[in-house]
Amino acid sequence: MLRAAAILFVTFCTESALAQVLSTSVGNTEITEMAGGLDTPWAVGILPDGSFLVTERDGNLLYVQDGEANAVSGAPKVSASGQGGLLDVTIPRDFNQSREVFLTFSKPQKGGAGTAVAVARLSENGTRLTNLRVIFEASPGGSGGRHFGSRVVEANDGTLFVTIGDRGDGPQAQDLSNVIGSVIRINRDGSVPSDNPFIGQAEIRPEIWSYGHRNPQGTDLDRRGRLWVSEHGARGGDEVNLVKPGANYGWPVISYGTHYSGEKIGEGTSKPGMEQPRLYWDPSIAPSGLMVYSGDMFPEWRGDIFVGSLKFDYIARLSGDPLREVEQIKGPETERVRDIVQAPDGAIWFISVGQGAVYRLARSS
Repeated sequence: MLRAAAILFVTFCTESALAQVLSTSVGNTEITEMAGGLDTPWAVGILPDGSFLVTERDGNLLYVQDGEANAVSGAPKVSASGQGGLLDVTIPRDFNQSREVFLTFSKPQKGGAGTAVAVARLSENGTRLTNLRVIFEASPGGSGGRHFGSRVVEANDGTLFVTIGDRGDGPQAQDLSNVIGSVIRINRDGSVPSDNPFIGQAEIRPEIWSYGHRNPQGTDLDRRGRLWVSEHGARGGDEVNLVKPGANYGWPVISYGTHYSGEKIGEGTSKPGMEQPRLYWDPSIAPSGLMVYSGDMFPEWRGDIFVGSLKFDYIARLSGDPLREVEQIKGPETERVRDIVQAPDGAIWFISVGQGAVYRLARSS
């Protein structure tokens, strides 16, 4: 009953609805609300027919099509505590054939909760998930209720990259006997690809692709198939990293931030054998979703990286080598941007937690 009642407050807007005009580096753009009245939305996944799925952190999965938003039954049971809950949703390239969707969530476990990945089939009418199965979970669980990471992206070869936060226990991110504070790579059935960097090495989890991460909440592939990740620092030191197999990204040994108490973190900002970020922010912007743009609607932005800011309420556009923030896309609609994705037509969709809405950013007609 609670799940169904939540939908009564969801509104849906078509592209013909009144759009707000926002000035950007490519001229005036239009922002249209695609769904509103959402309760702590976390991720959006756009389906091939233009309908879409939205996760709400308390455990609701919503399906929106043709002006209607409906609850999807069969979503996994989540531990909706602190930063945990129902988190990412990813639509694979073969959705039209497989009808599969991937979800990440904080899974109840002994001692707390851990980041988990599930796959299920979406019914033809979008009202239910069937054959739900958990293909990976980070255990043992923690009780802190924070730093789940929890983005999942499909690589060009069909494997899955999943980001897992340090659960608030920084030293775990340097311990390769568990997956805490890492990016993992798994096959779609949860098995381990044979070419992962630590295959066959004793006392190292074979799923690990990279490690030394704090709380990576944004990830995407660029046009070359390379993996980019945005992650929260502590007090300062938010990072954007180009992730390489087997690499150590330093947390909590090196950082450009400080502890919230003001105390120094680790050993400084660099150390041999540890990767440097491609960009860092100080003060922190609280980065969440990340998207590398490759669409046709905004050819001027191809190859640029877009990162949502939860703290300062804008979308950062990053470009150049060295990478730098070149634009802040900001308006009332960008209050606490949680997720950002590219639609098939090249429009940019994003979630505003502050507005409880999904928006579409498009070139003005």
